[in-house]
Amino acid sequence: MNLGIRPVSLMRTLLSRSGLVGVMLLAVLVLGHSASPQHALLAQSASITGFPIPGTGPDLEPLPRQLARLLATPSPQPQAIAAPAVRGTVRPKPAPIPAPPRVAVGTGQWGLINQDRQAAGLAPLQWSPCLANVATGQAARMAAQGYISHANGRSLDLGCRLGPRTGENIGFQGGGINDAAMNAWFMGDAPHRANILGPYHYVGVAWVLAPNGTAYLAVEFG
Repeated sequence: MNLGIRPVSLMRTLLSRSGLVGVMLLAVLVLGHSASPQHALLAQSASITGFPIPGTGPDLEPLPRQLARLLATPSPQPQAIAAPAVRGTVRPKPAPIPAPPRVAVGTGQWGLINQDRQAAGLAPLQWSPCLANVATGQAARMAAQGYISHANGRSLDLGCRLGPRTGENIGFQGGGINDAAMNAWFMGDAPHRANILGPYHYVGVAWVLAPNGTAYLAVEFG
């Protein structure tokens, strides 16, 4: 009789133990599922700990008060920065253009030469516009360079085709044009006197007054 009871009690004992084991397994599973989300939450929290949430913590100012303070604080006004003044390049004034030399063609020198020739019993000389042009160029050249010199005057006279013989007298006067003084100087110098009384038929005369007041004379014979 006792042998029939023992298996039942043994079965109960096994069932009770298996139930206890099942409860323990269930508790382990529950703890395992509850631990996984907590671990994930800690991992995410570690990644965002550098961003504090406004409006929390014991030392932070309430949000409405922060907004009121920000609205009451005047924003800085932009300040105008003056641009540096650009200084214009000061250009020197151009030098004044010197006045062109004054030219006097056909002055009393021609008449004085013919007076000298008449006194010597010689025929008067005819006026030549071509020789006058040569004389103007020679006098202008001397006025520009500031001293007297012969420079192809006789060769230029030949270009007028007035004969095979040519001559040239040149001079200057510091006080301006003075035909009488220049003629007296020419007649007092043998080479210049020889040209005035030479075997010529034409003459051209020109004075050019330089800016400094000096007058330069050229007399071309042909």
